[in-house]
Amino acid sequence: MSIEPPAVNSHRVALIPAYEPDRHLIDVVSGLILHGFDTVIVDDGSSPVCESIFAEVSGSSIVLKHDINRGKGEAIKTGLKYIREHCVAPYTVVCVDADGQHGTDDTIRVCEASETDRGSLVLGSRRFTGKVPFKSKAGNTITRFVFRISSGVSVYDTQTGLRAFSDELVPALLDIQGERYEYEMNMLMQMARDNVPIREVPIETIYLNDNASSHFNPLTDSAKIYWEILRFSGSSLIGFCVDYLMYCILNALTGQLVFSNIAARVVSATVNYTINRNVVFKSRVSGIRSAVQYILLAVAIIACNTLLLKYLTGLGVNKYLAKIPVEMIMFMFSWSVQHLLIFRNPDCAVKERN
Repeated sequence: MSIEPPAVNSHRVALIPAYEPDRHLIDVVSGLILHGFDTVIVDDGSSPVCESIFAEVSGSSIVLKHDINRGKGEAIKTGLKYIREHCVAPYTVVCVDADGQHGTDDTIRVCEASETDRGSLVLGSRRFTGKVPFKSKAGNTITRFVFRISSGVSVYDTQTGLRAFSDELVPALLDIQGERYEYEMNMLMQMARDNVPIREVPIETIYLNDNASSHFNPLTDSAKIYWEILRFSGSSLIGFCVDYLMYCILNALTGQLVFSNIAARVVSATVNYTINRNVVFKSRVSGIRSAVQYILLAVAIIACNTLLLKYLTGLGVNKYLAKIPVEMIMFMFSWSVQHLLIFRNPDCAVKERN
């Protein structure tokens, strides 16, 4: 990674991850510098054909370089490390895409919102009006739904690259996992888990050439974005299989619905807690505290689970079929409590959401 002067002096810093950029990058940088931003650009392993573009902006910007393409997440973290080491607090960082799809005026408004609320993550939120590529609109709709379910926080534009935050959040953002596009989703997940307020500022929806400049891979990058909730789903599926198998066996042996359901839940809850603590959430909270909280959650789930089963079977639903929709309801409840309470990272300060 090479570094070129000048030093960062402004209290507003635009961080621009760039991979195979075209001349839109030059326009983005010129507009930001004209309005008083220092610009830090990370060349994320672009090909030699882009050298002239980076050379043109290097006189007015910090240009950092990855020798190989490491992904947008790594490019953002490379830029943040440089800013943390060379910027004097207080300052505000705005992440801006290199392809010209974030207007300068919108960038300024997002930055100003962050400056007035330094403890929040501020998103430039598109409303997807006008001519929007179908894959972009559909992808954001799906991700919005998944994020709402998994975090309990409502964010309209989860995939926006225009994000602003103060120096107070930089250390936490550097600790977030993710190398490529999944880093941006992980950022939202971690901020929601740490009760960091997430604000949205409406911005213009701009897609140039049907978003042809995007390097987002719908298959591999989407899989990485949804990985956290997929891990939880896998853990819950294992717990469900253990629970359902035990439930069926005990019902066949004893004919006692309530006993079979409670005994099966005790076994599956033990399996589920172990996997979630050590694999899914990789929790750093006290084992005793999280275990006590999980036991209380498990008791609540067993009670609700049993009452719902009794209700459905009382309506004439087959006791084996009734178990399936009941478990789906309990899955959503369990995820929310574990994600937002039991295994929430305790290291970050909690700030009330406005």
